Amino acid sequence: MEQAKTHRFASLLFSHIKDGILKRHLQIIARKSLYTLIVCVFLLGLWQVCIWFFNPAKYLFPAPTAVLHAFTSNPDYLISNMFITMQEMVLGFLVGSFAGIVIALLLSQFKILDRYLMPLVVVTQTLPVFAIAPLLVIWFGFGIGSKIVMAALIIFFPVASAFYDGLKSTSTTWLDLAQSWKMSKLQTLIHFRIPAALPSLMTGLKVAATIAPIGAVVGEWAGAAGGLGFVMLQANARTQTDVVFASLVLLGLSAWALRLIVVQLADYFVWWSATKVS
Repeated sequence: MEQAKTHRFASLLFSHIKDGILKRHLQIIARKSLYTLIVCVFLLGLWQVCIWFFNPAKYLFPAPTAVLHAFTSNPDYLISNMFITMQEMVLGFLVGSFAGIVIALLLSQFKILDRYLMPLVVVTQTLPVFAIAPLLVIWFGFGIGSKIVMAALIIFFPVASAFYDGLKSTSTTWLDLAQSWKMSKLQTLIHFRIPAALPSLMTGLKVAATIAPIGAVVGEWAGAAGGLGFVMLQANARTQTDVVFASLVLLGLSAWALRLIVVQLADYFVWWSATKVS
């Protein structure tokens, strides 16, 4: 009976802590959104003032009102292509993050892989993405597959690097404790190394969420039938600079939304270290 009461009390306490953290995160989202809105309004005002002062040609630098008109004149077209790019971003983020986590675990646990595979992992990041994109289109086609692979290639390295550093920098006190308990290498990994490396992993995921649009858009530039990158190419060929700017705004909003979700999930699930990963 006493054990059941203790377990129920612990469950209620943990639930209360998690609810408090969730409430705090919602408040942070609202506050950050307000700050972001204020900054955007200021930048839009500065943009319009520059247009009034310098009066550039519309095809060189359109006014905010022209960009807004480009969006409102054909919102379905832009939004549908935005969802295509967002789908590529999210799927590329998931695939690249999974690959990065797996690679980091393998490199941290097997010295022979660390010795021979790590240089190959680094080399993949030294190749220009524009050089790889046409090959991926040839190999995986003009569909969504080549864009997911491109985004995953860009994303997996910051995730793998951050998680690998976290796994290799586990406190010696924890490792000594695991050794005193005669834990196996797998048990030490699950109970000590991975929990200690989670804040580093979340940092890598937040960086990956920020650069996710690069892979998707570059893949669309190499060859696609839809997406914001495709829209920008078509608009640029027709000197429709206002449409290009509208696409850039939607792309920025997509990237911001993805990173915001990742940041909040990171702080929610790694709640014991939320101040470190906020």
